[in-house]
Amino acid sequence: MTIHYQHHGSVVVVTIDNPPVNAMNHAVRQELVDAAARLDTDPSVTAIVLAGAGSVFVGGADITEFDRPVEEPSLPAVITAIETARKPWVAAVQGVALGGGLELILGCHYRLAGPQAHFALPEVGLGIIPGAGGTQRLPRLVGIEAAIGVVAESQTLNAHRAVQLGLVERVVSSNLLAEAIAFAESAATKPLPLTAANRSLATVDSAFWQAAETRIGAKSKGTAAPLLALAALRFGAEHGFAQGITLERATFLRLRATEESAALRYLFFAERAAPRPADLKGIVPRPITTTAVIGGGTMGAGIAAALRNAGLPVVLVERDAESLARGVKTLANIFDAATRKGNLTPEAAAARMAGVVPAVGYADLAVCDLVIEAVFEDITTKRAVFAELAQVCRTDAILATNTSYLNPSEIAAGLPNPARFIGLHFFSPAHVMKLLEIVPIPETAPEVLAASFDLARRLGKVPVRSGICDGFIGNRILRRYRGEAEAMLRGGVSFVQIDAAMRELGYAMGPFEMQDLAGLDISYMMREAARALGENVPETPGDILVRAGRKGQKTGGGWYDYHLGDRKPQPSAETARLIAPLLGPAVEMQAVQITTRLIAAMAVEGQAILSEGVARSAADIDLVEVYGYGFPRRLGGPMFLHGRPPTKKIPKLE
Repeated sequence: MTIHYQHHGSVVVVTIDNPPVNAMNHAVRQELVDAAARLDTDPSVTAIVLAGAGSVFVGGADITEFDRPVEEPSLPAVITAIETARKPWVAAVQGVALGGGLELILGCHYRLAGPQAHFALPEVGLGIIPGAGGTQRLPRLVGIEAAIGVVAESQTLNAHRAVQLGLVERVVSSNLLAEAIAFAESAATKPLPLTAANRSLATVDSAFWQAAETRIGAKSKGTAAPLLALAALRFGAEHGFAQGITLERATFLRLRATEESAALRYLFFAERAAPRPADLKGIVPRPITTTAVIGGGTMGAGIAAALRNAGLPVVLVERDAESLARGVKTLANIFDAATRKGNLTPEAAAARMAGVVPAVGYADLAVCDLVIEAVFEDITTKRAVFAELAQVCRTDAILATNTSYLNPSEIAAGLPNPARFIGLHFFSPAHVMKLLEIVPIPETAPEVLAASFDLARRLGKVPVRSGICDGFIGNRILRRYRGEAEAMLRGGVSFVQIDAAMRELGYAMGPFEMQDLAGLDISYMMREAARALGENVPETPGDILVRAGRKGQKTGGGWYDYHLGDRKPQPSAETARLIAPLLGPAVEMQAVQITTRLIAAMAVEGQAILSEGVARSAADIDLVEVYGYGFPRRLGGPMFLHGRPPTKKIPKLE
C-alpha cells in the first residue's frame, strides 16, 4: 500500500508513502479517494491529518504517467473529495509540496508546515500549467499578485512567507505531526472553514493584468505555458471558480499532449539522471573542501566565483602581481554586479571575496584538494603549469584542466599519478552557465570522476561526461553547425537570413552573430595553426574578415557592423564586399528550411559522437546543446528534435 493509517484517538493520520518523492501516481490517488470516502462516514473519526513519509510531503504528480491517457480518479477528483469532506483535513507539510503536492494541500481545510517546508508550482517548466486547481485555489488563499509569481513565474514560497500570505496557518518548529494532531482535534470541534474554492478574490484592473502579461511574456522565451497559466488565473478571477477550473483543466490536458511539453519532460528526466551515472553508483567521491584556480582571466575568475558561490574557499593564482590584481578585480566585479542586480547583499559579496586567497606562484596550493587550471588554450603553457603543480600539490589532490579543444591526455602526459587528473570544461561566463563537460582520461580514478560529478552538483551545474575528441561534445557539434551555416552562405543564402531564422526558432542569436560575440580571431587562429602543420584547410569567409581587421564586436565589426557602445548588429556593406568572391548567386530559403538543415547537421554529428562512444546517450548531447550553446529548451535538443517538424505552435484552446 502507498497510504498508511495511524489512529490517535479520533484523529487519523493518513501518510502518503511512495518513495522517493511521494509522487501522486494512480495508486496513490485511488487510495486517497477511498480514504476520503471511508473516513468521512466512519463515526469514530472526527478529523484527518495528511502527511508525507520521509523528508518530502509530495514532490508532484508522476510525470511518467503523462504519456498515457489520464486514469481515474484524477488528481482534481482527489482534491474535490478532500475539499468537500464533512470532517476537517489538516495538511502537515514537511519538506516540499510541489506541483500536485501543493494543489493537494490547497484542497485541505488547514495547513501546517515545518520550518524547512517549501511550496511551488513548477509545471510551466514542463510545458504545462497546474491542472488540479493551482491557478484557481492559490490566488483565493494568497492573493492574485503572489499567486501569479508561483503559478506563472516558478517562484517558491518558504514556510514563513507561506504564513505571511495566508497559505499556511502556522510554522511548527518541532514535532510537526504531534502539533498537527492537536490542531486537528481542536478543529473538529468547530465549523469547517470556507474552502479555497469558495473564497472571494479582490478585483484588479486591466492595467495590472497587462503589466503581468508583458513581464511574463518577456521572460518566457517563446514557451507557451507561462502566459497560458496567467490566462487561466485571470479567467478564473474574472469569471468565477467553476469556469476557471474548467478552463485550467482543458489547458493542462491540451498542453500535456504538445511536442513542447514532451521536449521539456524529456529534458527534466535527462537533467535528473545527469548527476548520477550508473557506473559511479557506490563510488565514494574524493573529498573536496579546499580549491584553487590557476589563471585570473575571464574564465578563471568565473570559475573562482562559481566555487565561492558554492561556499568553497579558493586560492586564485596568477604569474605576477599585476595580473593577479586584474584577476581579483575581475572576480570582485562579478560579485558587485550580482549585488547591483539584487542577487547578493553587500555583506554576502564581501564574504565571497573574503574566501579568496590571492597568490603569485604555487606555494599556497599544498593544502588544496582540487586545483583547476584555466590558463591560455595552449598545450605547451598548460603542460608547464601541471609540471609545476606536480611538484607542489599533494599526490592525492585532484588536478583539473579547463580546456575547450585540447586533448587532456596530452596535457597530462608525464604527470606523476595521472589517476588524479581530469578535464573540466566550464562554459563562459563560468559562474552563470550551467553546463560542465567532464572529460576523464583513461587513467582517471573512479573516485576522482565521482568527485567531479559531485562538484557539479555543488556548483548547481548540469554535468555531462564526454570522451576525448577534438572539441569534445559541444564544440565538435558547434563546428559542424557553423560549417553547415557557412555552406548555406556559400550557396547564396544570406547570413542575415540564417541568423534571423535561428533567432525565430528560439536561439538568442544566430551562428554569425555568435561568432561576432566570441571573436572571429579565435577560430581563425586555430585554422592558421592547422595550416602551419601542413593541414589542408580551405580559406573561409571568416579568414577574409579577420585579415581585414574585422574580428567581431571587439573591433567594431565582424560579420556585422557595431556602433560604439551598442552591441546591436547592423548590416555591413564592407562585409558584403569582402566575402562576395566566395559566395554563389543569391538564394532565398524559407526559415523552416534553414533551421531544419542546421538542426539535421547537429543531429548527424551527434549520432557520430554517439557511435564513437564520445557521448553516453542522446540525452547527454541534448543537455550539452541546451545548457552550453543556447538550443531552445522548448524543443528538447537536436537529437530529440531531429525528424520532428520544428514548430512553436500549441494546439488551439477553444
